[in-house]
Amino acid sequence: MVAKISIGSSLYGALSYNGEKMNRDEGRVLGANKIILPADGHIDIARMVENFNLFMPKTGRTKKPVLHISLNPHPDDKLTEQQYEILAREYLDKLGFGEQPFIIYNHMDIDRHHIHIVTVNVNEQGKRLNQDFLFRRSKKITTELEEKYNLHKAQREKISPDMPIRKIDSSGDIKHQVANTVKIVGMRYKFQSIGEYNAILSFYNVRCEPTDGKVNGREYHGLVYFATDDSGKTIATPFKASRLGKFASRTAIDGRFERAKEKIDVAPTKRKVADVIAHSTDKADFISKLKQRNIDVVLRYTEEGRIYGVTFIDHNTMTVLNGSRLGKEFSANAINERFSNPANAPINSPDVVAPIVVPPIEPTLGDTHSDTAQEPAVNQPSSGQHQHTVTQSVYDFGDYDLPIPGLDLFQQGQSFNPDEEEFRRRMQRKKERGPRHRF
Repeated sequence: MVAKISIGSSLYGALSYNGEKMNRDEGRVLGANKIILPADGHIDIARMVENFNLFMPKTGRTKKPVLHISLNPHPDDKLTEQQYEILAREYLDKLGFGEQPFIIYNHMDIDRHHIHIVTVNVNEQGKRLNQDFLFRRSKKITTELEEKYNLHKAQREKISPDMPIRKIDSSGDIKHQVANTVKIVGMRYKFQSIGEYNAILSFYNVRCEPTDGKVNGREYHGLVYFATDDSGKTIATPFKASRLGKFASRTAIDGRFERAKEKIDVAPTKRKVADVIAHSTDKADFISKLKQRNIDVVLRYTEEGRIYGVTFIDHNTMTVLNGSRLGKEFSANAINERFSNPANAPINSPDVVAPIVVPPIEPTLGDTHSDTAQEPAVNQPSSGQHQHTVTQSVYDFGDYDLPIPGLDLFQQGQSFNPDEEEFRRRMQRKKERGPRHRF
């Protein structure tokens, strides 16, 4: 049995997270201590908060008084609701929280049923309960309960860089899948910007958004992760990075940007892409030939179908590179012009390689290289070309770690190259103004 303990400041957030699942029939309340449960089974979150507050001091120095615990038995352990409740109460007793106010929930939103417990770590006098070696003591308790009740021994899944990455399955544990995807991608690939990071995440139906704002007067810079379908539409409540793990945090990802800057060698990717461009007859052929060399390309389009962003994912060197990092010949402008203008197609003989001059360029942190060097004339998209609309994301934050007074925390940040976005906006304004006429 695996126990996960989150220590936080928002009692309302923890109760809301669980209460909403109960109200959507994705779980049941199994029991409580010192908390009045509703007779009709409908969870009134505000009343739950009032119940807890009766047993908490009005003032205190403990900044994070809330414990949110999940107990996860092995999938082969088929337990009744009564057995789940017995496990939860005994776990809390051994941990030293048996006399605290708490609520026990059974979550049934995924095939593997599991328990959630919300409690507090301060008593009525405002004294914080013993949290010394809390996680070590928790591990010992779960081992004792496995032996006592003859349960399967469940361990945390160990993630390694060579593990296969699969697209998000909406019928499974989405949070667990997103966490695994983020962790393996971070271990396996090298990238230097949020745009490049999102390019590789998008292959597995995950998207990352920076969040910048203020909470209680203090600036906050974080990340939020989304699970999507194949069209990029969000399919679940987004997850704040802290819910996935430290490896998903803004600090961790920024650190990966810095380390990648020193490790990435663009030369191998540049040579292969240059050769493929010289021999490609059209965009589909270009994409196909790159894939044959184990390189994927992510193209981003304006509403009119013009390419305004290009990112290469080289699975040979495990690097993700915006086209402009390879040189202006590989930027979005150049790629768009190359495959929108038939005059730029290579000469018939496949043995003749069109010369491409690629000046050396050192990678820099962030999406500071624009994939749109200067604004060229807009070309119409080729026949059959897919058009994608770039829009702002609007999402609902159901993260139980979010303090209610800090809802201004989540101001949407930049997902892609800011220069790309500026170019797209300029093109849109041009379209709206229409052609200029001389008199």
